[in-house]
Amino acid sequence: MPDYRIIEDDLTGPEIAALLRLHLDEMHQWSPPDSVHAMPIERLRAPDVTFFAAWDGERLAACGAIKQLDPLHGELKSMRADPAYRGRGAGKAVLYHLIAVARARGYARLSLETGVPDEFLPARGLYAAHGFAECGPFGDYAEDPFSVFMTRVL
Repeated sequence: MPDYRIIEDDLTGPEIAALLRLHLDEMHQWSPPDSVHAMPIERLRAPDVTFFAAWDGERLAACGAIKQLDPLHGELKSMRADPAYRGRGAGKAVLYHLIAVARARGYARLSLETGVPDEFLPARGLYAAHGFAECGPFGDYAEDPFSVFMTRVL
């Protein structure tokens, strides 16, 4: 497994823009528009979101963000591995990093929303393997047949 370098990212690089464009395109391909909760790049730049990129040398391998919901609760956003890095630990490395950031901030809970279709099974498996369990909607979410909500106590 490559040794990924994970850094806070300002979302200005072309590699990040391309990976996030792929992410949004696939979310819209797999879920109805009202059930796509992925954030556009402009929203990921907001002060309540911290965005990270995982690099393998000069290649972008994966990304992910943490959004502060309140002083004790964070949400994972825009978790995505480049297709060439799927199954190579890039997503897991970002997840470990985001959990560490959440703990350092003093969060008591970390939650996420992901999709129901089969294309989301690898993501749900990754989260379940790292202590996330299904829960009800949180934050501003509502029940949605195309969404799975998961949370982990830190």
